[in-house]
Amino acid sequence: MISSLEYNTERNQLNIPEYGRHIQKLVEHCKTLETKEERNRMANAIIGVMGNLNPHLRDVADFQHKLWDQFFIIADFDLDVDSPYPLPKREDLEAHPPRMPYPQKKPRYRFYGNNIQSMIDVASSWEKGEKREALTFIIANHMKKSFLNWNKDSVDDAVIFKHLFELSDGKINLAAKDEDLLESKDLIYRNTNTKRHNNNNNNRNRSKKGGRSNNNNRRRRN
Repeated sequence: MISSLEYNTERNQLNIPEYGRHIQKLVEHCKTLETKEERNRMANAIIGVMGNLNPHLRDVADFQHKLWDQFFIIADFDLDVDSPYPLPKREDLEAHPPRMPYPQKKPRYRFYGNNIQSMIDVASSWEKGEKREALTFIIANHMKKSFLNWNKDSVDDAVIFKHLFELSDGKINLAAKDEDLLESKDLIYRNTNTKRHNNNNNNRNRSKKGGRSNNNNRRRRN
């Protein structure tokens, strides 16, 4: 009859599970030694065993330092031995990095997105001239395209100019210009034309595969 059977639920928690139960038992036995000389001798022996369990890390810088830190972590920072390195602190191990604030941006018109707002801010910071005017019309056309993706109906340029004026805090006013934006049908047509081109290519590839399979079937029958 087995009388000394142990269950994991009755054992102490492994501080570093990678080293297993036997290493932790050796460290716990090291705590029970009376003299510091004996503890130092056994601690160095345990460090040697821990190093043999990770031979691929021997060439890593500060390998011995890491082993001693892990040794004290397994000992729960409660072992009086002489270490060649500074003793680790429980506070440093349990410290957590400060929580990073997540940038919260709430655009006035969500269907334009935050990138449009960033582009408008950049355009507003430029000096007035041909480059700024060209960039503002590119932004306005992109806004119109985004608006059409959200609402498939046509949109008047005056609406886009009004939104651009609001998002730029009054710094960009294209309503005073005589130039118009691209027509809605042109913006939508470009998207549908691309889809049709991709669908045609897919159909061609399928027909080629089907022709090959039919030829193979004919050869098998013959």
